[in-house]
Amino acid sequence: MSNKKAGFFNFSLYKILDEEQSILDRARIKLLYYGLLAVAAAGALVLINVYVQEQTKMAYSAAFMLISAITLFKYLTWDPNWHRVSHAILVVTTLSNLTDVYVILQDVNVVGMQMIILVIVFSFYMLGQRWGMYYSLANVLPVLGFLILQYETNYIIDFKPERLDQSTVIIMTVTNFGLIIFILSHFYEAFITNIRQFKESSEEQTELNVKLEKAIGKAEKSSQAKSEFLSTMSHEIRTPLNAVIGMTNLMLMNSPRTDQKENLDILKFSASNLLAIVNDVLDFNKIESGKVVFENARFNLVDLMQNICGGLRIKAEEKGLSFTLDVDQRLKNKVLIGDPTRITQIIFNLVSNAIKFTHQGNIWVNAACIEDRHNTSTVKFSVKDTGIGIEQNNLEKIFEPFAQESVTTTRQYGGTGLGLAIVKRLLELQGLHMNVNSKVSIGSEFSFNMEFPVSTEVVPEKEELSELLQSDNLSNLQILIAEDNVVNVMLMKKLLSKWRITPTIAENGERAIQLLQYGNFDLILMDLQMPVMNGFEAAMEIRKLPDPRKANIPIIALTASALFDIREKVYSSGMNDYVSKPFKPTELFEKMQNLVTVAH
Repeated sequence: MSNKKAGFFNFSLYKILDEEQSILDRARIKLLYYGLLAVAAAGALVLINVYVQEQTKMAYSAAFMLISAITLFKYLTWDPNWHRVSHAILVVTTLSNLTDVYVILQDVNVVGMQMIILVIVFSFYMLGQRWGMYYSLANVLPVLGFLILQYETNYIIDFKPERLDQSTVIIMTVTNFGLIIFILSHFYEAFITNIRQFKESSEEQTELNVKLEKAIGKAEKSSQAKSEFLSTMSHEIRTPLNAVIGMTNLMLMNSPRTDQKENLDILKFSASNLLAIVNDVLDFNKIESGKVVFENARFNLVDLMQNICGGLRIKAEEKGLSFTLDVDQRLKNKVLIGDPTRITQIIFNLVSNAIKFTHQGNIWVNAACIEDRHNTSTVKFSVKDTGIGIEQNNLEKIFEPFAQESVTTTRQYGGTGLGLAIVKRLLELQGLHMNVNSKVSIGSEFSFNMEFPVSTEVVPEKEELSELLQSDNLSNLQILIAEDNVVNVMLMKKLLSKWRITPTIAENGERAIQLLQYGNFDLILMDLQMPVMNGFEAAMEIRKLPDPRKANIPIIALTASALFDIREKVYSSGMNDYVSKPFKPTELFEKMQNLVTVAH
């Protein structure tokens, strides 16, 4: 159906046809256009013929049909609403048929039967099955009723019937048959054209599907290539960063002079910033690929928040900002179940942003228990600052990847623009929403609610890690390190020497297996990417050794890789845990201690 209007004085068919109309709609409009012209011409001939023969009632009926045809033709050429015009034609024809049968002719003749057939064909083709059935029954049932009535009672009314002469019958018969043939041929052509187009469209769709499959294949290969590229680049970038940060930590542990400490702090800060940028890109790529799996680990939120904010507090205070961390004391003795790594990532990004965009004033970090049940606790996390604030119309923009509030912000404050995008995606993947309240030059507050299952176990008293690092409780360990990078080997030797450990070095996985077969070790630190035999292969071979003690030796993977499934690969190869390079000495110490304690 078209809403196109060509103007009241239009008589052209082409002005009421539109390329946006379907093939069938254009066919319907053409049928109405030529059909109404034919009916008007036939009506004029019949009117003249019956008028000459002084058949008054037939003349009125013919005049009614003629005026109706002209009126509907004019309406069609002004507003091509074929649906409305079709209904009008069928109503007029039905009334005319019944009037002829019951009043004017008081008989059912050949012309009347043709008219009924014409109504049936026209209604089904123009208006579909439902309306076709309605109009067909509206014509057929009354005529059948008349025939039964005439047969049973000799139908007679006080109205003298008229008879059609042969010339009128010929005109109407030719017109009716002509219209029936025209309707059938016209729609047959339209249907054939439609079928042809469907076939062509189907062939095009098949070609498109083939192209789409090829494109999907290319996209999958491209995605795989991107993942491998990121993994390689991650390894190549993290490996030297591991050496830079590791050596800096070692030098800071040697009580350097004040001027040396300042230089080392700057070096460590710059390397950490570079690592943060690399991690942001890799984490965002992992999240966008849907490769994030959330853990269900037990942790204490108070300890976690203090660990997250420890280094950030120092960073804030270096800028002259007041830093306040407030964790609900009801959470102190609770063991929650969730993903502490992702919580750390979210809070760290929010607090880092708050510090970055605040020149003076305060940073508030709050974790409040807003609903406390026996087996679940709902915590509201909020990070508030007195920073530069955000324009209201930019609140959505700041969560877009690689975007900050403005170009000026990017130039002045730096960063990848991925921090908040990562935060938003991580929350959305858990069905959570970030709330933002911000006023320019006054500050911003980011908050979200997270529900945690609560474990029934009691929080153990932890020994301070700083004390552990200074202790010699690992000094008797025999450590085997499988590492091919000379700088990393030197770094590991220096770090382990702080814990009074003298490691044995294997330059590849094959050599590590040989050393393990002829020596006794308590733990293996296994690099993953090595020549001859990589870490995965070496771990699997070790687990096959006939000596149970050697086959079950604890293995910690040392990896600079960013592959999405690195965690699964590490565990499936038989290794016990992994540490990502560049690693924190405290993290490595803790994992070594845990594995050795369990093994013994």
